[in-house]
Amino acid sequence: MSFEIRAKFRVDRNNFKLDVDLTLPGRGITALFGHSGSGKTTCLRAMAGLERTRDGYFALGNEVWQDEAQNRFIPPHQRALGVVFQEASLFPHLSVRGNMSFGEKRAPLIERRFALPQVAELLGINHLLERPTTELSGGERQRVAIARALLNAPQLLLMDEPLAALDIKRKLEILPYLERLHSELSIPIIYVSHAPDEVARLADHLVLLDQGSVVASGPLKEVLGRIDLPAAFGDDAGVVIEARIAAHEVDDLTRLEFPGGHIFVSRRHEPLGTPLRCRIHARDVSLALVPQVQSSILNSVAATVVDLGPTDTPGHVLVKLDVAGNPLLARITKRSAENLQIRPGLALHAQIKAVALLA
Repeated sequence: MSFEIRAKFRVDRNNFKLDVDLTLPGRGITALFGHSGSGKTTCLRAMAGLERTRDGYFALGNEVWQDEAQNRFIPPHQRALGVVFQEASLFPHLSVRGNMSFGEKRAPLIERRFALPQVAELLGINHLLERPTTELSGGERQRVAIARALLNAPQLLLMDEPLAALDIKRKLEILPYLERLHSELSIPIIYVSHAPDEVARLADHLVLLDQGSVVASGPLKEVLGRIDLPAAFGDDAGVVIEARIAAHEVDDLTRLEFPGGHIFVSRRHEPLGTPLRCRIHARDVSLALVPQVQSSILNSVAATVVDLGPTDTPGHVLVKLDVAGNPLLARITKRSAENLQIRPGLALHAQIKAVALLA
């Protein structure tokens, strides 16, 4: 499925305003990210048709679901989309199979893209099909809700903070299944979240919202690598790097390689060549003008300074680096920046203290 998603909405009520004009990719996961009250859920509800906005426009490729200039508005139940909210809202009088069948029956036979057994296997709920929904954990309930939405033959899947109501254990349980949706299905997903690590792990495209306006929109790595957005991410400022397992070392470390070099992480059990997505926080990167041979930090890569910017931490600056075409951020003190004479174009070495694996 290859098309663009166009979304233009304006909302003005009480003390809240939303004014967005977006062109989004018609494949992969697009995350709407921002603090509470930034307009994420309102934007998603407008996409679903649950909230009709003045001057609104929403289209998937050539299929227009809303165009107020032409007085066109397709109601939610006539749109080929699936919606998953924080609360699964399953039917308590139906089994897991019954809930999934409800979604399947709503889709015309000719438009059905998945069979119930296929979706149950994809989301790991085969063994739950005959179970009452009242006996499910929070993570299981959300997986059933996603399955029901997929069986509705959607052209677009909207997810409004589906993990927000779950504890850490349940989040870790469901995240691999969300990754499977990403890797195995061609349906575009709009994913609302205020959790930076969720976004870093799942998203391909990132839309940053603040007070109802779009602050940034673009490929995940590009937006995370910007230094003019520190307030949006705060202490979570950092980048995502796509790496592959290159070797399993004898001292319980695994070496990952990416275009800018290699990094070591605790031993992994996946085979050589497996791709892994890594998150590197700016707070975990230090800088040196020459390679440090007597250091406990194993991960060091050659880098070039691109720019410097402010942070929300007093006495610190954010340094944007280029590592063979990959962006990297370092948060260091202003004193260190002055002592090292950090400036654009300077070649140095970035030492990475910690690497968070996101897959």
